[in-house]
Amino acid sequence: MKFIKKSPALLIEEESILVVGDLHIGIAYKLCKKGINIPDQLQDIEERLLKLLKKSGAEKLIMLGDIKHEVPGINYPEIHELPKFLKRLSDKVEVHICRGNHDTHMEKIIPDEVKLYQSGGFRVNDYFLYHGHEWPLKEFLECSHLILSHVHPVFEFKDKFGYRISKPVWMKLEVEKENFQERYKIKKSGKLEIVLVPSFNKLLGGYPINKISEQADSISPILRNDIVDIKESEIYLLDGTYLGKLSELN
Repeated sequence: MKFIKKSPALLIEEESILVVGDLHIGIAYKLCKKGINIPDQLQDIEERLLKLLKKSGAEKLIMLGDIKHEVPGINYPEIHELPKFLKRLSDKVEVHICRGNHDTHMEKIIPDEVKLYQSGGFRVNDYFLYHGHEWPLKEFLECSHLILSHVHPVFEFKDKFGYRISKPVWMKLEVEKENFQERYKIKKSGKLEIVLVPSFNKLLGGYPINKISEQADSISPILRNDIVDIKESEIYLLDGTYLGKLSELN
């Protein structure tokens, strides 16, 4: 498993799987209705995905939820453009989607070739993949890796003059499986590696992870403070730069 350099995409090499999260197709349309004119992101998203698929040679594409943006409803581009987009992708690779909290009505618009999983996630051998807004299915405890999106992790840099800039980041941390025993009522031992995937849509903001360590459990239940120590997360920029552990960066 490796991060693809300069891209918010993950490659599980041994399974030939490309993993992305949080496309939020339809957000530009919603902003336009509010008077903010931004070019539609769908073409850019599709071109980037196709380049990544070709470069990586992946045979499967897994999207970790929030494929669409409108919630709780569905908007015009999601109805008319999203199905065509998914069909074009599924003509080239297997496409699997784990439902996110924005993915209402997805079952009505996705092509038959696309596999839709419920928000509790699904297992691919030693990897468990899900969106992240709720608890994963207990099968994740059979795996060594848990991969999620939803959080839109960014790191906020600030200089001595108070100017700020945020950059998307990868977060990786280890937790003992025993920490989940009270929640799932089953005994499992060993280490679990948790990986947080940055959002794929460039329009999206994110949660400054150097500010959320005390509220992480309100963003995703898997990050509850009594289960994981988010300050021990290892932080990487998209270009591969290792920033260090979060505890060292605050």
